Amino acid sequence: MRTPSARDVAGSPCLQATGLVKRYGGVEVFAGVDLTVSSGEFVAIVGESGVGKSTLLNCLAGLDTVDGGRVCVLGRDWAALSEPEAAAWRRVHLGFVFQAFHVLPHLTVAQNVGLPLLLLGQPDAARVSALLEAVGLAGMGERLPQTLSGGQLQRVAIARALAHRPRLILADEPTGNLDPRTAAQVLALLQEQTRAHGAALVLVTHSQAAAHRADRRLELTCDGMRPL
Repeated sequence: MRTPSARDVAGSPCLQATGLVKRYGGVEVFAGVDLTVSSGEFVAIVGESGVGKSTLLNCLAGLDTVDGGRVCVLGRDWAALSEPEAAAWRRVHLGFVFQAFHVLPHLTVAQNVGLPLLLLGQPDAARVSALLEAVGLAGMGERLPQTLSGGQLQRVAIARALAHRPRLILADEPTGNLDPRTAAQVLALLQEQTRAHGAALVLVTHSQAAAHRADRRLELTCDGMRPL
């Protein structure tokens, strides 16, 4: 299968979602969600607990299906891709910071962070080391995840999402386990990486401090999305 290239995506918004509807067991989680995010833009999504913010991020990443509407990432409609094609597309262009971390317990910190580069056949120990330093984990590359705190695991997940310089970064409560100083440091890193590489950043958060750093703030409700 051909690897997606920059030429494939030139001129397209990083992310375009139109009329999204999601239901679980016949119960509507959200409906009428429209979202367009451009290269270099940082968008924060807030909303009440249980409104479906994490579910929305999974739909935007093509990790979950929608019951209505469409999601295009860099001009590609998730619904038009087979699962292997979607996986290859994510591997190249998408960075995801999961709220539950999803680090691999049998890999060291450095191996977890470098995994996206390894999967692309582009291992880069120097980049991994620089990212660990940037998130405050310098010297911890050989440690295993079970020896880290929740805040440290969060920083591993953030560094991993940035490793391959993705065009779209989706982050689910990336500062939820961090103290205010480290949270500010990590948000600055996310913004720096976003702007330096022309990526788009969509962040779901309960933190007003985090949301106020964004270029745009949106609120997700069961009826759709509205600007704040």
